[in-house]
Amino acid sequence: MGSYSECRIRKCIAMRVIAGKYRSRSLRSLRGMDVRPTSDRLRETLFNVLTAGNVAALEGSVWLDLFAGTGAVGIEALSRGAKEVHFVESSKPAAEMIRENLNSLSAIQGFHIHQEELPRAFWRMERERVIADVVFLDPPYHLKPAYANTLRALAESSLIWPMSLVIAEHEKQFDPGEEFGALRRFRHLVQGSAALSFYRLASAGG
Repeated sequence: MGSYSECRIRKCIAMRVIAGKYRSRSLRSLRGMDVRPTSDRLRETLFNVLTAGNVAALEGSVWLDLFAGTGAVGIEALSRGAKEVHFVESSKPAAEMIRENLNSLSAIQGFHIHQEELPRAFWRMERERVIADVVFLDPPYHLKPAYANTLRALAESSLIWPMSLVIAEHEKQFDPGEEFGALRRFRHLVQGSAALSFYRLASAGG
């Protein structure tokens, strides 16, 4: 994806893949975009929760990485064995950066990049009969209504099933909400100035 000097010219932000087949490989994000990459530390915490010591826990899983930004979370899932990741990002420069990050890892399959707004992306994925095991959403923090709108749309969609996990990253002082239709929060985890809210459909139990 270009040399280090090229990245400096483009004012890139360097990140890394934490574990799995792409472990320690670099990922990049452009400064000045409305993109806030999930920090390495928070991403590590998230995947520690999801795997709970079982390194094969994500094998064969299907992910939706919504407001994907750099694609760091979805790429981490691919690195740890996810079968399929759908990156949804409406910004063309950000979608191109996701593609560049994947190209830099020589990743050629197991992913789809949807460069479109969420209502359209949801409609398209439903038509393709996508059912996600894990959904991660990380809207720009200033777009607070996007949390409720997205969580409500997920609850009403065919994209998740009773065992699906839906995870929202948000500011510590902002509460995205406890429930959206049948989608209920069952865990809230704070790290530094950020937090993660975990949701499941109520029929899955607590």
